[in-house]
Amino acid sequence: MARLTSDFYRQGPDYRFGDQILFEDIKRTFGFKTITVGAWVTKEERFIAANLIYDSLADLTQILNVPPEVIGLRKTLSLSFGSGGQKGVQAHYDSNGKILALAKNAGTGALAHEWWHAFDHYICKFLYPKSQYFDFASASWLTEKSFHPHPLNEVLSNFYKHCFLDDNGQQVSQYFKQSISLDKTYNQNYFSRPQEMTARAFEACIGHHNEIKNHYLVSGVKKSNLAKQGGFPSKELREVLEQYIYRYFNALGTALHR
Repeated sequence: MARLTSDFYRQGPDYRFGDQILFEDIKRTFGFKTITVGAWVTKEERFIAANLIYDSLADLTQILNVPPEVIGLRKTLSLSFGSGGQKGVQAHYDSNGKILALAKNAGTGALAHEWWHAFDHYICKFLYPKSQYFDFASASWLTEKSFHPHPLNEVLSNFYKHCFLDDNGQQVSQYFKQSISLDKTYNQNYFSRPQEMTARAFEACIGHHNEIKNHYLVSGVKKSNLAKQGGFPSKELREVLEQYIYRYFNALGTALHR
């Protein structure tokens, strides 16, 4: 099994100035409800992982231009490292427990993807107040006739709309067609699930940021096999989606700073 190292490519601001971060610092800075570290994680691995996760989440807040506590979703999101994940899976979001679980040695680059799942789950009740506990906003967008009227919800709804529908809003998008094709190729129902489509769209936006690059936060959105197979939005669509994502989180950040 691969060994956890700190050798992940990153280009971005220096937040720590050489200081060692602890998981307690991550909990406090980003407003997580709880943080759990697996019993089999060594002291050295704890130190390495804490720095990687801290830098990655700080990069995400910089890219989205939001206060750090947004990451913890008003202290409703918990984080686990090396504990509670799924075998062979680099990261996983448990919607029942509202836990973002990171595996110790199963790869990197899925943090942004899984955080979007947590956000997509959390925000559903604000778009659709009558939604069920387990619903994702992306899935509800396809089944609900209307969302709760609010300027922020309007922007987020447009992000979902462009993921799923063409420019005219009458037919499914090319990205949706590509996702369905991938499911047929692999004989599964995964890539075309709305929460997976929007998570890949979100991580593609983050992964193509002009200034901040972090392969622990997101990787594989440019030259991976999945990228070559059309698993991510086209450049043209991604640039449209970026406008809505950055507009949404910028407005959210501004509102929270008031």
